[in-house]
Amino acid sequence: MLLEEEMSDDELMLAFARGDARAFERLYARHEGALSRFLRRLLGAKLAAQADEVFQETWLRIIAARDNFVARGGEGARWRTWAFTIAHNAAMDRLRVSGREVSVESMSEETGEGDALDWLQARLEQTHPAAEDEAFWRAAGRQMLHCLDELPDEQRAAFLLHYEDEDSVEGLARRLGLAFETAKSRLRYALKKLRHCMRHYLVTNHP
Repeated sequence: MLLEEEMSDDELMLAFARGDARAFERLYARHEGALSRFLRRLLGAKLAAQADEVFQETWLRIIAARDNFVARGGEGARWRTWAFTIAHNAAMDRLRVSGREVSVESMSEETGEGDALDWLQARLEQTHPAAEDEAFWRAAGRQMLHCLDELPDEQRAAFLLHYEDEDSVEGLARRLGLAFETAKSRLRYALKKLRHCMRHYLVTNHP
């Protein structure tokens, strides 16, 4: 019998559907950080104060849908893809209902400077900055989050599902119920806007 730490995400979800509460605890421990980061970035600074609530709603939706989950052997990312789609739908529901209310908290307070720096370095393939450049890269990390927040909701969602969850354009189209070319266009426009936003910042502010 497999130990819980040796079980795949699909196996844990099926075990939870059979009533194994510890299997759910293991899933939560594995993915709470990634889902939380994804939701914060998708909701953006304007809805940062609601991120925890949407995070909890996502897990409630996962629990409610446990009997509908169907594992697909050989696809290691299956549960993660399924869960991120639920998270995406919960966030987009909140964005539509809220009218993108403005939060009083700042982006750096909600996300943390280290989180922003890690995100920027990973996406721009930077090594850890030298000590004298760290303040610049931390500020650039905050700028990256600002650039993400400026994207239209649908483009930000496409970008994050593609890069945060490492989904293909084909997978993105299936998950969002879009034609392939529509999904591709959303991602292309998101990348173009982010690159323009960050290129201008990096050129004008690099020491």
